[in-house]
Amino acid sequence: MDNHHYHHHHHHHPPPQPQLTPAKSSRQRYNEWIFRDVPSDITIEVNGAIFGLHKFPLVSRCGRIRKLVADHRDNAISKVELLSLPGGAETFELAAKFCYGINFEITSLNVAQLCCVADYLEMTEKFSSRNLGSRANEYLDTVVTKNLEMSVEVLKQSENLLPLADDLKIISRCIDAIASKACVEQIASSFSRLEYSSSGRLHMSRQVKGESTDWWIKDLSVLRVDMYQRVMSALKCRGVRPESIGESLMSYAEKELTGLYNLNGKKADGRGASAHERIVVETIVGLLPVEKPAVPLSFLFGLLRAAVMLNCMGSCRLDLERRIGSQLDSATLDDLLIPSLRHADDTLFDVDAVHRILVNFSQQDDSDDEMEDGDAGDGSGFESDEPDSPSQTALVKVSKLVDSYLAEIAPEINLKLSKFIAVAESLPAHARTVHDGLYRSIDVYLKAHQGLSECEKKKLCKLIDFNKLSPEAGAHAAQNERLPLQSIVQVLYIEQLRLRNALCCNNFDDNPKPPPHYQSWRINSGGLSAAMSPKDNYASLRRENRELKLELTRLRMRLNDFEKEHVCMKRSMEKSSSHNFMSSFSKKISKLNLFGLSSSSRGSSSPSRHSQRTDSKVTVRTE
Repeated sequence: MDNHHYHHHHHHHPPPQPQLTPAKSSRQRYNEWIFRDVPSDITIEVNGAIFGLHKFPLVSRCGRIRKLVADHRDNAISKVELLSLPGGAETFELAAKFCYGINFEITSLNVAQLCCVADYLEMTEKFSSRNLGSRANEYLDTVVTKNLEMSVEVLKQSENLLPLADDLKIISRCIDAIASKACVEQIASSFSRLEYSSSGRLHMSRQVKGESTDWWIKDLSVLRVDMYQRVMSALKCRGVRPESIGESLMSYAEKELTGLYNLNGKKADGRGASAHERIVVETIVGLLPVEKPAVPLSFLFGLLRAAVMLNCMGSCRLDLERRIGSQLDSATLDDLLIPSLRHADDTLFDVDAVHRILVNFSQQDDSDDEMEDGDAGDGSGFESDEPDSPSQTALVKVSKLVDSYLAEIAPEINLKLSKFIAVAESLPAHARTVHDGLYRSIDVYLKAHQGLSECEKKKLCKLIDFNKLSPEAGAHAAQNERLPLQSIVQVLYIEQLRLRNALCCNNFDDNPKPPPHYQSWRINSGGLSAAMSPKDNYASLRRENRELKLELTRLRMRLNDFEKEHVCMKRSMEKSSSHNFMSSFSKKISKLNLFGLSSSSRGSSSPSRHSQRTDSKVTVRTE
C-alpha cells in the first residue's frame, strides 16, 4: 500500500517557486493545491515522500502534529518524519488536503485508510469539530455498511491496515454488514420461490441446478484468506444456507489454487506459493459445512489431493477422509486414485488414505444414514421400512468400487501384501455378495508379485469365499495355476457340489443338500495338515485335485448328455400331449438353469469378461 512515488494525473502547472522544493522528490502533485504565496515552514516525510507544508492548518486539525510542534517550541521544529503512517503517502496527502480545507471524495476505496490515518494523526473532535475521523466513520456507518459490495471493498482495503483496522472496529462493522445483507438476500430469494401448488398449499419451487441466487458469492473471492475466513465464519454463524457456503468455498478454491489445478504439483514458483496454498486448503477444510450435500464429493477429493500434495496438517487430511467416508458410495474409481508424493519406495497412489477412508465408511453410524434418508425430500424416505436397505445398497456399491481399486493398484511392485489385505478386509464380510471382483484383483496381485511364498498366497486367498464366485469365475479359478493348491481343491469341490446338485435327480425338493459324506470329506480336507507331514499333505491334495478334476469332467459330460436328451424329449413331447411328464421334466431343468450352467460358458478363461452377466444371478447364489 505504501507508495513511494506519485504519478502526475492532473494537468501540468508551471514549476513551483524554489522555496517549495526542499528536496528532489517534491516535484509531486500536492504542489498543485498548496499555498503558493506563503513559504513552507514544516517538512513532513512519509515513506520517503516529502511534503513542504505549513504548521497552522496542520496544527488546527491534527493532535499528533500539534503535540510535536508544542514539544519543540524552543528550537522550532521544521522537519517531521511520520514512520508507519497507515495508508502511506497517498493517504497522508488526503489528510493534509482535509487540513487545508480542500474538497475530495470519501469512497469505499479510501474510507478505511482515512479512518486509520485520522486515528494515527489524532484528527478527532477534541481538536476540531467535524474532523476527518468523525467524517470517515460516519461514511462507513451510513453508506458502506448498507451495501454488500462496498463492505467487501473496505475489507479488501483493510487487509494492509491491520491491526489498526481491527482496533477501530472497521473490520467487524463490515463483516456484520456482509453477514446480515447475505441473510436478507437469502430470505428474499426464498420468498421469491414460494408458490401455491394446485391443491392450494404453499411450497418452495425447486431451484434450477447451477443457477445461484447468491450473487455475492463471487464477490467474496477477492479477499485475502485470513479476511475470507472471518467473513465465512460469520456467515455460518448467521445461518446462511450450507449450499451457499459450499458454493463460495468452491469459487474461492478455484481462484486461489489455480497453481495446483494447472501445474499438477510441479510448482514453478518455489516454497512461498505452496505455503500460501497450504493455508488456503486448511482454511477451506475448516470452513466446510457439516451438511453432506453442501459440496460435491469430487471437490472433497480435490481438496484431499491438494492436502497430500502440499503436506497439510494431519487433522485437515483426517477431516477430509472422514467426510469422504460418509458418502463413499457415490465415489468413482478415479476419485480414489490419489497420487502419493512421499518417498521413492512408496506406492504410486496413497493407499493408506484410501484405507482410512474405508474404515471411516465402515464405522459410520447407521442411524445417521437412516435419519438422513428419511428426511430426503425426493421420496427416498419411503424406503425406510427396511432399516438396512440404504446402508446395504451403499455397502454393495462400495465393495464393487474397492474391488476395482484393488485390481488397479495390484500391479504395483511396492504394494505390500499387508496393505493389499488391509484394504480388502476393511469392509464387513456381508458387503460382497459376489466375490468375482475380489478374485480378479487377487489374481492380478499374484501375477505381479510372483515371489510370494505358498504361505503368503494362502493368506491372500483366504479373503475369497469360493462359494460366492460365479460359475465363470469358478471355472477360471479351477484352472488357475497361480492359486495355492488348497484353494484349487476348494474350488473344484464347490464346482462338483454345484454340478451334483444340478444333476441330482432324486433330490428335487426346494432345498437341495449334498449327501452327508461330501460334507465330512470337506472337513477332512481342511484338517489334513494336523495329522500328516507337509510332504504327504501336499501329495494327498494333489491326488484329491486330480480326482476332483476327473469327477468334474464326468459330471460335465453327463450334463451335456442331459441337455441333448432334453432337446430330443422336447421334440417328441411336442408330438405327444403328455403334459404331466413335460411339467415334471421342466421342473428338473429349471433347477439346472438356476445356476446359469450351460455347456458353452464352462470353458471361459477370464472371469472379468462375464462379470456383467453375473449380477443377475446374485440373488440365486446367495440365498
